[in-house]
Amino acid sequence: EFLEHANAEQRHADQLAERITQLGGEPDLNPGNLVGRSHSEYVEGKGLIDMIREDLVAERIVIESYSEIIRFLGNDDPSTRRLMEEILAEEEDHANDLRTLIESLGKEEHDKTDSRR
Repeated sequence: EFLEHANAEQRHADQLAERITQLGGEPDLNPGNLVGRSHSEYVEGKGLIDMIREDLVAERIVIESYSEIIRFLGNDDPSTRRLMEEILAEEEDHANDLRTLIESLGKEEHDKTDSRR
């Protein structure tokens, strides 16, 4: 799941860089600069469920960020808005995947605890 999401995030970065170029800009993909502009922070989880929860928090932040960008664009740039809406839909799917994983793993942990009693 993490690999699928990472590949999708790379695809999103490529799509956004291409759109910036189409608009006459120059994408800044310097890792140091990207970290400084990030809307979420990296928090290392202590276990699998914790890692998934942290990823879900980051997904929710990016969902809000993309939603805000879409509202800002309004009807002024339909092509960019459409791209952002497509990316937003994928991010919402990622968040749903992670929520489902947390629920599933949490249930497994609960069942293991009950069976030990």
